[in-house]
Amino acid sequence: MKDTLAYVALGANLGDPIATVMSAVERLAALPHAEMIAASSLYRTAPLGLKNQPDFINAVALLRVDSSRLPAPALLAALFAIETEFGRVRSIKNAPRTLDLDLLLYGEEQWRTPTLTLPHPRMAERAFVLAPLAEIAPHLSIPDHGSVSELLPTLAHQRVEKLT
Repeated sequence: MKDTLAYVALGANLGDPIATVMSAVERLAALPHAEMIAASSLYRTAPLGLKNQPDFINAVALLRVDSSRLPAPALLAALFAIETEFGRVRSIKNAPRTLDLDLLLYGEEQWRTPTLTLPHPRMAERAFVLAPLAEIAPHLSIPDHGSVSELLPTLAHQRVEKLT
């Protein structure tokens, strides 16, 4: 067994997004070959991209994954399956969604494939990722960008409100 730390961003803005994100955290905690280490509080955030849509509810979860049994591509597939369970339909980029699960980091692994890019290519530019990440891993370093605690103040113009 090889333990790897994986960070997953959660977001929703359709239906009951608070209940959805909380339920999705529970689903992540129940993933085979993974153990939930931490989950951030919930955050209400302004949408990026398409502006005429409801605010998002966001969080970040930290999982300890047995990478020999749940490698990064398999974890991503599991995240997509959970999104589908919650009614996610992938159509328009940055559109409203019932649930969005993004694999942010998977240990030190770097991937550049059509389906998987690690570290997540835009995580350092998104306060809705960095604010909850700063809560559970403030000293985490994002490769080629710096620490979460250093990056978050540079995104002060993006509205993020801690809920719980």
